[in-house]
Amino acid sequence: MKKYLYPAVFEKEESGYSVIFPDLGIATSGETLEEAMDMAKDALCLTLYDLEESKHPIPAASDMRALSCPDNAFLSLVACDTMEYRRFYSSKAVKKTLSIPAWLNTMAEREDINFSAVLQKALKAELHI
Repeated sequence: MKKYLYPAVFEKEESGYSVIFPDLGIATSGETLEEAMDMAKDALCLTLYDLEESKHPIPAASDMRALSCPDNAFLSLVACDTMEYRRFYSSKAVKKTLSIPAWLNTMAEREDINFSAVLQKALKAELHI
């Protein structure tokens, strides 16, 4: 769960652009360059998110200087933040059951403490996010 930067080959086709990520073996396309860039970012984030979730290793990104592309194509770096991707696509709240000592519960309720907010804050601190 972090930020990534991968090179992609954008190739002009008869209709639109195709996009290939040499390091990941994934491809996408778009009718316009802007759409191709959006699709590339989405494909990259989804692929890296899936790799993170399945605990598979994330391949290292190639140095763009080591890559080549056809005459009707160009190389571009595509950025992806999988934490941002998670927040956007997986913001559904889930219910968790937990146990705390009765005395702590009583004190927290007296102070009108929001248990969910405290737990979220503590989890983010523990996870360094």
